[in-house]
Amino acid sequence: MTIEKTSYIGFTCAYTPLALIDAAGYTPYRILPIGNSPDLAGQILHDNLCPHVKRVLDRALDKDLPDLAGVVLLNSCDAMRRLADAWQKVRPNDRVILIDLPVTADDPAISYFGRELSRLADTLFQWSGRAASQEAVAESIERYNQLSLLFEALREGLRNGRVSGGAARLQSLYNMAVTRPLDETYRILKGVMENLNSPADGNSGVPIFLFGNVLPDPEALGLFESCGARIVDEDLCTGSRAFAPIEMEKSEETLSQLGRGLLRRPRCARTLLPMQPGVIAGEVLARATACEARGVIACTAKFCDPYIARIPVVREVLRKAGLPMLQIEGDCTMRSFGQHRTRIQAFMEMLRR
Repeated sequence: MTIEKTSYIGFTCAYTPLALIDAAGYTPYRILPIGNSPDLAGQILHDNLCPHVKRVLDRALDKDLPDLAGVVLLNSCDAMRRLADAWQKVRPNDRVILIDLPVTADDPAISYFGRELSRLADTLFQWSGRAASQEAVAESIERYNQLSLLFEALREGLRNGRVSGGAARLQSLYNMAVTRPLDETYRILKGVMENLNSPADGNSGVPIFLFGNVLPDPEALGLFESCGARIVDEDLCTGSRAFAPIEMEKSEETLSQLGRGLLRRPRCARTLLPMQPGVIAGEVLARATACEARGVIACTAKFCDPYIARIPVVREVLRKAGLPMLQIEGDCTMRSFGQHRTRIQAFMEMLRR
């Protein structure tokens, strides 16, 4: 059976191997926790559960999704595992596969994840009716690497104030890249790159480094900048973390290299180095220092245990380095961010002194 490129495979995590989905002939479609779907997930999931997961399920219940040929979910945390259970209850006709995601990136974890990716590849190619092809996977990895390099150049343009529309514009491009066909996204990004040298709208705000888990709504980035911030770099799972190039060597098996590249991307709070549990704090400091930020904003979803556990050590490391940090918790709606406007403005005023 031959499928069209507009056949979508839903996914929810930045560690999802988009190249595998593309190689099987599908378009990856990230089910972002945005939109106006009513709060329905509470009928199935506990109220005190990750709002990212609940907003994704709200969209499924509200049928606020394109036709999906299947859904790929990663067992990255208990909340995502619960989403897999709930998805099969509310959309029993959907094809769903749950892939384990190791919490470390050592050799045993990479080997295990490689086997999980092999299972995913077999499933995706079976769904599409295409013959499994390592060459097709390698080609898709290279195409996504080229897309990642474009985003890297755009982030450099953002730091230099050359992206018209600032961080909100860049976020809209990230959202497009995880919901539209790869070729279409690449053409649009190339066009944006051609205009980088044009004068961008001036923003004399305070340079800020932003990190956390999910912040996909461009309006949220616009709110920060309207309060006097200038986002010069970010580390979000709905932003740059999803687009880091995968190093490839012809002498090694393709899926092993893909697994290593995914696990060694900039880590989120659920990824650990057992001997250095607080390593994420040093990484945040290094990123903030590299972009010459004068302050850091940590934007996390409520009830996210990994970030709740890591934020104190991040705050302490930044304090010792003389970098103030503001933490904001939200429920993946602009309603919650609007309530933080006064705190953000006060933080910006403090940094200007």
